[in-house]
Amino acid sequence: MERFRSYNRWLQERFGERVYKVIVDAGFTCPNRDGAVAVGGCTYCNNSSFRPPSAIKTDPIRSQVKDGIAYIRKRFHARKFIVYFQPFSNTYADVERLRRLYTEAVDHPDVVGLAIGTRADCVDPEKIRMIDEIAQKTFVSLEFGVESIYDDTLRRVNRGHNYDAVVNAIQMTRRTSLHVGAHLILGFPWETRDQWLAMADEMSRLGIDLIKIHHLHIVRGTALAAEYSRRPFRVLQYEEYLDLLCEFVERLDPRIVIERMFGEAPFSLLIAPQWGRSKNDLVRDIRKRFEERDVRQGARVNCAVYKGVNECRFSGVCPPAAFGVFSPPSRGRAAEGGRGSDCARADFTHTFHDRALPS
Repeated sequence: MERFRSYNRWLQERFGERVYKVIVDAGFTCPNRDGAVAVGGCTYCNNSSFRPPSAIKTDPIRSQVKDGIAYIRKRFHARKFIVYFQPFSNTYADVERLRRLYTEAVDHPDVVGLAIGTRADCVDPEKIRMIDEIAQKTFVSLEFGVESIYDDTLRRVNRGHNYDAVVNAIQMTRRTSLHVGAHLILGFPWETRDQWLAMADEMSRLGIDLIKIHHLHIVRGTALAAEYSRRPFRVLQYEEYLDLLCEFVERLDPRIVIERMFGEAPFSLLIAPQWGRSKNDLVRDIRKRFEERDVRQGARVNCAVYKGVNECRFSGVCPPAAFGVFSPPSRGRAAEGGRGSDCARADFTHTFHDRALPS
């Protein structure tokens, strides 16, 4: 039994075989780095911590795609690829420049789609329409760095926007063919366990298609690392995080595809938490803990979250009762009655971000 909706399996269902990502660098920055809304960037962010050296390039996108495919094909015998615009905010440019970059990226016979990482304040209706035009022809996921649903946290980490911007950006994607994702960070020391679990409820209510869950880790070269050096604060412990994941996933809409469940950073950059586990250890231990606790994604979805806004998604059936064999999510495709339907699921009035947080 599949206990959660995994990204790799979902792609295999769509494309008939394993699909690999090719990371490209289009030379973007972020509005909280260049002074548009702030300077210095996010306090936790060091792009080198999650971007392999092979992805740090200034070559044309077409060349990066070609070289990346050649490398991955040789190593894994791969045949299908998604081009991932990962570093910084990959919609932070004018529409025509973006169109050229994205079109160039998919102009390879073995590329089956795009993944575009960005911020909520770097999209507008014109950009969404342009990206949707591409999505009519090929797979496109648009992944927003949400990080937290709490405005106090967004202010503390220097995001330069509030949670309303996230809600507005995702509402723009309704009636499109885009697969919309959210990246979250669990573990900011001023947030609580209840607040982290409430983010699962909020993501379920928001109606996203994909999610990446990261634990907060402190890496060298960041403002957060400097703060930690001056005044160390508590970070999540290994067993604690495994248990948190169990509860988080059970409160997550079972149709949401989970791309990842933990963050990674090179040992040379990682300051904390020092769990002493490899990626394979983490994957194994998460699956083992899910088995031990009989975790099933969506088994504890908060029904109150859906009241009045989401009954149509489950045909009047309580989400836990509706849980069973997974079917590919259809919430993002206009032709399948997802964002193109009259379902009111994205028209909610959110409240989580207005809650006061302890200082």
